[in-house]
Amino acid sequence: MSPKFSHVIVVGIDGAGAFIKDADTPYFDRIFAEGAVTYRALASNPSISAECWGSMLTGTGPEVHGLTNKIVGKVPYPTDSPFPSVFRRIRKVMPDAVLGCFCNWSPIYRGMVENDLNVTTGNGNDIELTLKVCDYIAENKPAFLFVQLDHVDSWGHYAGYGTPAHLLSIHDADIRIREIFDAVVDAGMYEDTLFIVIADHGGDGLSHGGWSHDERYVTFAAAGKGVQHTGIETMNVRDLAAIILYAFDIEAPELDEKGWTSQIPEGLFNDPSIPEYRDLSHLTGAAPRISKTPHTSELI
Repeated sequence: MSPKFSHVIVVGIDGAGAFIKDADTPYFDRIFAEGAVTYRALASNPSISAECWGSMLTGTGPEVHGLTNKIVGKVPYPTDSPFPSVFRRIRKVMPDAVLGCFCNWSPIYRGMVENDLNVTTGNGNDIELTLKVCDYIAENKPAFLFVQLDHVDSWGHYAGYGTPAHLLSIHDADIRIREIFDAVVDAGMYEDTLFIVIADHGGDGLSHGGWSHDERYVTFAAAGKGVQHTGIETMNVRDLAAIILYAFDIEAPELDEKGWTSQIPEGLFNDPSIPEYRDLSHLTGAAPRISKTPHTSELI
């Protein structure tokens, strides 16, 4: 095994959708100026957090992983699931890898990541969480780190998605992105890091869960050696899993419409050996549900 990167850092912005393109995000713009960016990645359907983050971490659609906000808030992710998280796939091949999962919304690491993998976890509001993340990076230089910020989704529910208040919260999240990125640089990791920012879903009015334009299209951005300066045309949030495994040169399962459906988007990496991206747009997932209640622990 010869990993293409020693480190993969993923920063997830809950509820940001594609609205990042409309917000003032100078640090995001600078970090990904020569990277790959799309505002047309598809969320999972329904466009709700558990379904979307669950797809990213398992490489499967909601109709396969079956995760909902209610389930992940109460039930630990099975250690013997036929659809293991990317954390388990990494741990199997890299037994000594330093792995971290720091989330404002703790059901992600409680209900989507197996609890027997020695994954360091952290919780808190976005500002507190970012401080913990930066300290963790400095002290541990993790191989894989997944971070979820929740403040943006809270403002979407409170003030409306795409409103000035929601866009201002994305500007605040941009500061958190910069702090985490700077921690990676200060730790001497950046030259060998795949740095990713991704949103799980957008929103329409004060809610999300449906399949409107503003709910289903989300932001994905990647920077690092070998990442092409391009706009990705076709991608689903579940493709994050395949991207992470590719970065560590870990073999992904064969594509199966009843199981693993994560793929590497065309044009993301300059690598002719990557299989052609298959059209799976007919896999729309479960029936939409509407989420009107913020799941954050952060006060507005």
